[in-house]
Amino acid sequence: MRAIDARPTATAPDDDPWLWLEEVEGARAVAWVTEQNARTLARFGGAVVSADQDALAAIMDRADNIPTVTRRGALLYNFWKDAANPRGLWRRATLASFRTETPDWQVLIDVDALAAAENEDWIWGGAGVRPGTHDRAMIRLSRGGSDAVVLREFDLTTQHFVPGGFALPEAKGDVVWAGADTLLLASALGEGQATKSGYARTVRLWRRGQDPLAAPEIFATGADSIGVGAEIDHDNHRGPFVFVERIGFFDVRIWLGGPEGKRVQIPVPTDAWCSAHRDWIVVRPRTPWSIVGTTHQPGTLLGIGFESLLAGGHDFTTLFTPGPRRALSGFHWANGKLVVHALDDLQPEAMVFTPGAWTSVTVPGLPKIGVAGIWRLDAEEHESDGSLLFSVSGPLTPPTLMLTDTAPFRYPHYHTDRDTPDKLDYERFTEAVRGIMGVVTRFAK
Repeated sequence: MRAIDARPTATAPDDDPWLWLEEVEGARAVAWVTEQNARTLARFGGAVVSADQDALAAIMDRADNIPTVTRRGALLYNFWKDAANPRGLWRRATLASFRTETPDWQVLIDVDALAAAENEDWIWGGAGVRPGTHDRAMIRLSRGGSDAVVLREFDLTTQHFVPGGFALPEAKGDVVWAGADTLLLASALGEGQATKSGYARTVRLWRRGQDPLAAPEIFATGADSIGVGAEIDHDNHRGPFVFVERIGFFDVRIWLGGPEGKRVQIPVPTDAWCSAHRDWIVVRPRTPWSIVGTTHQPGTLLGIGFESLLAGGHDFTTLFTPGPRRALSGFHWANGKLVVHALDDLQPEAMVFTPGAWTSVTVPGLPKIGVAGIWRLDAEEHESDGSLLFSVSGPLTPPTLMLTDTAPFRYPHYHTDRDTPDKLDYERFTEAVRGIMGVVTRFAK
């Protein structure tokens, strides 16, 4: 019987016989991976695996798959991949066009063409569009799908990369727009800028035309933390910046503040997930949270006034309580409303809360058997008008994407010659959601 190799140990952390695998692109590591792949295919490959692979590829590349969209300003944006565009197209269309069977997509970036033109193995990493004007974007491109990305500024009006614009060499990190000519830069690029995990250790205020390595540091964490990130607090709760200090895989400290001055930490457990919007904040603890004699169980969703929490208040309202077969799937804000979605005995449910009174309305029309997802249409939380998208599918329901809003379930996108949204009662509304394609934004054949 082969003995277990217990190395490395706490007393000898470097005594690791496999340490050479850390050099992921080293010749020895690549040769070892190639050998293991060949052994795996020899043992488990064959005609059945190849047939499954071809079938899955055909499903993923179907022309009538539903595009997932995000609204920025007046346009819907989508990143699309298929057999003809394996690296993908970043494109946009109007809502009216998106409703049709053949939307008129305007291609902004063809990643396959870009990779060929620049002789690079570019993989799409996403885009951060400048809020408000929606005229510029910071594009993230990685080589071969690496965690490290190259950042380049793109003009959405001319549909070209900006000559002399914001640009950052390959590094782990990201940027957030802090103004027309200012970015918050959280990047591992530069001497002493990386944690031991290889992620950004600092947040820097990067102004147009400035060397990013010379950008002033406005927040930092220790080298033993995983990394830091930054966001903009558009509600300006002692902000305008939000610094997210990731001290462990499940643990973060969240700070509010400006480029200078005192930082205010949001007083929640480091392993809790919280989300603030305008005057309110919700918290979901991951482990039991005892505060002033009350213990809040893991998976519970709690609501409270933001200023009250910062001042030490603990008058939480319980918005969701998990059960043995009931779990929270997620939550997000849309135009001042909190949208909560969950699974109850594997049946999807969604509720919209009005903060303060914390009254809620259940979203009708979700399948009793099947799956459903719900999210905000607008990319930016502070720009949301309450529009929501939700996708449903089930044994008798093909994948369907629907559009609604939060106020108060008047589906403005369902119209007939006889009815207006205000005339639809609950029962007829539910039937409309389930069966009438006037509500459906896109419908998979």
